[in-house]
Amino acid sequence: MRWLEPYPDRLLDELSADGADEPEAVALARETVELAYLVAVQHLAPRPRAVLILRDVLGWPAREVGEFLGDSVNSVNSALQRARAGLREHLPAERQDWSGGTGEDDARTRDLVRRYTDASVATDVDTLAAMLRDDVRCSMPPTPGLQVGRDAVVADWVSGGFVGMTGLRGVPTAVNRQPAVAFYLWQDDAGAYLPLTIDVLRVTGGAIAEIVTFHADQFPRLGLPERLEPPAQNLSPVSSS
Repeated sequence: MRWLEPYPDRLLDELSADGADEPEAVALARETVELAYLVAVQHLAPRPRAVLILRDVLGWPAREVGEFLGDSVNSVNSALQRARAGLREHLPAERQDWSGGTGEDDARTRDLVRRYTDASVATDVDTLAAMLRDDVRCSMPPTPGLQVGRDAVVADWVSGGFVGMTGLRGVPTAVNRQPAVAFYLWQDDAGAYLPLTIDVLRVTGGAIAEIVTFHADQFPRLGLPERLEPPAQNLSPVSSS
């Protein structure tokens, strides 16, 4: 497993913990899942990352994880120990310092995602570039390749024909406890907008630090619509200009 596949937040919300009827326990469980994902994505190697998510977040038994990954139980347990050590290294020592975002941070992130969605639909590369960190990373697993840095990411968008695309629509969502946008592209033969890609965003300090783009085959497992109908008054896509 070379990357962390997208996992819908709606399923993570269903994960329970002891005392789950108490609001404090629910909040703690959800925050712990979020922090585990963030650390896993940013700091852990692929194998420990996968084992951590399957064992400690999704609660799979070691035997099932081994069967899924093609490893022995001993190998799974060893990878889990390394992953937990990585968590201890990167998480604050005191539980009260594990803070996720504040309400103000959440509002800024929602506004950033809205602007990212609008600029993407308009294929406005200059506006998109202004939202990126200088050291932004961009990838599209399982397609090989990683762009690092704002200039490299923008150059890849331009060379890939992104500029000038029309017929896009974006639907904000959440994946892996991170903001995401599902993009659809108008198809004349279907008379609808059909799944194209989903961008999972990592936001740091009010800017986009990483974009991981997944293909349309991930839409069903994320519970995203298989098509978007055009507005009733239109028979063709709304112009993105």
